[in-house]
Amino acid sequence: MNIVISKPDKNKTRQRRHSRVRGKISGTSERPRLNIFRSNKNIYAQLIDDVAGVTLASASTLDKEISADLNKTDSAAAVGELIAKRGVAAGHKVVVFDRGGYLYHGRVAALAEAARENGLEF
Repeated sequence: MNIVISKPDKNKTRQRRHSRVRGKISGTSERPRLNIFRSNKNIYAQLIDDVAGVTLASASTLDKEISADLNKTDSAAAVGELIAKRGVAAGHKVVVFDRGGYLYHGRVAALAEAARENGLEF
């Protein structure tokens, strides 16, 4: 009798967590969803209207406005500042925060706090 002990895949569990949350929250044109995706090198943020299926504003560490010599947490805060400015400029001040199944810690928390400080309400 062979018992195989396998460690759960972190990304699979995150995706399952995210799909559970996505079943409960949705963005509208009045209150879009602030979605976050975090890769090993970069972080991406989008304001999404789920009813129409369109992205209203986006920002990432790949944008030219964000310096490449920042560490990952500081660059995530810069992305939060940029998405907040673009969202407010597009007329979207109140949003629904979707952390994408990630823990509210580190880069995700830095992005969220910077977005709050620069005018987004959630």
